[in-house]
Amino acid sequence: MHFSLTIIMLALRGVFSPIVTTFSRATGDLDLPSFRANVEALIGAGVSGVLVCGSSGEAALLSEDERRAALEAARAAVPADRVLLMGVGGESTRITIQRAVDAKRIGANAVLVVAPHYYANAMTPAVLRAHYHRVADASPVPVVLYNIPKYMHFKLSPELVAELSLHDNIIGIKDSSGDLELLEGYLDSRSDAFTVLSGNGGQLATALQRGAKGGILGLSLFAASKCVAIYDAYLRGDTIASEALQEPLKAVNATIVGELGPPGLKAAMDAMGLHGGPVRGPLLDLDAAGLARVRDVLTAGGVTPAA
Repeated sequence: MHFSLTIIMLALRGVFSPIVTTFSRATGDLDLPSFRANVEALIGAGVSGVLVCGSSGEAALLSEDERRAALEAARAAVPADRVLLMGVGGESTRITIQRAVDAKRIGANAVLVVAPHYYANAMTPAVLRAHYHRVADASPVPVVLYNIPKYMHFKLSPELVAELSLHDNIIGIKDSSGDLELLEGYLDSRSDAFTVLSGNGGQLATALQRGAKGGILGLSLFAASKCVAIYDAYLRGDTIASEALQEPLKAVNATIVGELGPPGLKAAMDAMGLHGGPVRGPLLDLDAAGLARVRDVLTAGGVTPAA
């Protein structure tokens, strides 16, 4: 079952989990049973959908075959009433379009497109505008922009996003900058046809109050029920409860997601009884001190590790 464009616009609400890609410790190959188990656990915790092949999923380290296999596994585990997003951003417009076509064939409901950034100095507004228009024109599923200056080494300007938001097949943006002023700039473009999502789990309550409709949050990979509770409290109109639930998670998000990245995310998932497992080289797994730090940060933030 595929969502229509209208349904996708309505469904880009709530908490989405940028699922990690699980690998066999023995071979380094994809561990799809663990991957699917994680998806099922997150869906069971109440998330609105999952993102395959995002930054948390070590997308830059995967082959094209692995990307497709991960999406197929997720499609089998994500029910029709939740959203399946696929990260397809590539360094060339051509590969980005091909990945979007593959995503549609396998069953993704929409695609998340990070800007090309190897030639960062060449990524002028004109270049980015042309790239995103070509991708959106050719993509058989709706496109969500992805702003993550940490990895792109530049940001999508609010002015460019405002232009792109007018394209019929560009339906939103995930902003992982952590810059609330920049988020406000994107929110100026929000409409019935364009949704702004936060990518910062430490700011979900604030982003919602300012007009975001939810978030694609690394924090939700190991604290899904808490992220969903923040969102649900906001929906009830209880901003005080939403902020109170958010407060202890700020340091958790800053350390595990922001500072430690995929190795920290996977360690936190392991600590919570989910399937994190090893990262793929050149990334390195956390050492014993790092693992202990993750457990301490989780406990301090009220995210109780499994026994």
